[in-house]
Amino acid sequence: MTTAAVTMNIVLKGQLSYLSREFDITGITSYDPKHFEEIRSREKISLMAVEMERTISPLKDLKSLWQLFSIFRKDKPHIVHTHTPKAGLLGMLAAYLAGVEIKIHTVGGIPWMEVKGAKRGLLKAMEKLTYACADRIYPNSKGLMQFIINEKICPLSKLKVLGNGGSNGINTSHFTRNENDRQRLRAQYNIGDDEMLLGFVGRIAREKGITEWLEAFDLLRQKYKVKILLVGLFEKTYGGLSEETEDRILNDPYIVYPGRADDVRPFYAMMDIFVFPSYREGFPNAVLEACAMELPVIATDINGCNEIIEDKVSGLLIPPKSSSAIENAVSLLIDRPEMRKALAMSARAAVVEKFSNEIVWNAVREEYQILLEEIQK
Repeated sequence: MTTAAVTMNIVLKGQLSYLSREFDITGITSYDPKHFEEIRSREKISLMAVEMERTISPLKDLKSLWQLFSIFRKDKPHIVHTHTPKAGLLGMLAAYLAGVEIKIHTVGGIPWMEVKGAKRGLLKAMEKLTYACADRIYPNSKGLMQFIINEKICPLSKLKVLGNGGSNGINTSHFTRNENDRQRLRAQYNIGDDEMLLGFVGRIAREKGITEWLEAFDLLRQKYKVKILLVGLFEKTYGGLSEETEDRILNDPYIVYPGRADDVRPFYAMMDIFVFPSYREGFPNAVLEACAMELPVIATDINGCNEIIEDKVSGLLIPPKSSSAIENAVSLLIDRPEMRKALAMSARAAVVEKFSNEIVWNAVREEYQILLEEIQK
């Protein structure tokens, strides 16, 4: 289960097809015509549509909960496995009420990490309810697991990081550099050969460090011939940017904003340096992808990022919420092309060794087998 079809389609790409070789898999997610049908076509699994809202919506949430409860009572699955916060809450609660034997939830991030006040308390309580209904909780990074332990919202006995972390790993054969893409798109977006293109892929949101990124960029522009590439959608719910900042991104001639893309490889190929100044993460796919695409990566020293990047070996780690740290790290890499090349080569080698799709998929498959064997004893 995922809340939105795009998550199942993009974040879990290939995993459901792989698992269906050994298990009878049904996907449950909200319907949208593009992603729902792409999942069905590619993964070759059964799909069911249950509308779920990312935000708190009591009446709609109750309707979704009843639909899920009815499905589980009728179909009697051995395992219900949820991803994303709202699918986790509704799926684990419905599975608990329906008497499903194995209830597991993968934690890919915790939205209330950066929230203050009463809303933090509410979101934390919802997360705690999800964990209480589940039999196993799989944080997708060691740092995320430690955060859960520190917050005392789940018994240690339920927690486990599968493989080396991550929710799906990465197809390292798919994410490889293509110089033709680089030249074609740089020409299309008017990026000169003498300009350094600094890139980001992800939600365009405050908690992704976009405000600090733009502050650093203003200083970098005074010293270097640089442009910035932002690939992703503007966040409209949690942590959206100000209208002024959105307008700047859309209209600044030094900022390239193509929006969201299903295939981000050509955009990585355009870049010279990848900068990921996020405040919080589970296990960021964008950092894995950038590393696989042989880019020198600058990322914040937070959960997930610091499990992918080894500082000064396969990338640079910087403190979050610091425009000066971004500026200094980018300046260092612009001034030292030999360092850029060395970091990029080490980054791809590390991802191939530790975070390929097959490593994560095998860890999930083995976990399913262990849990099924336990209930058969």
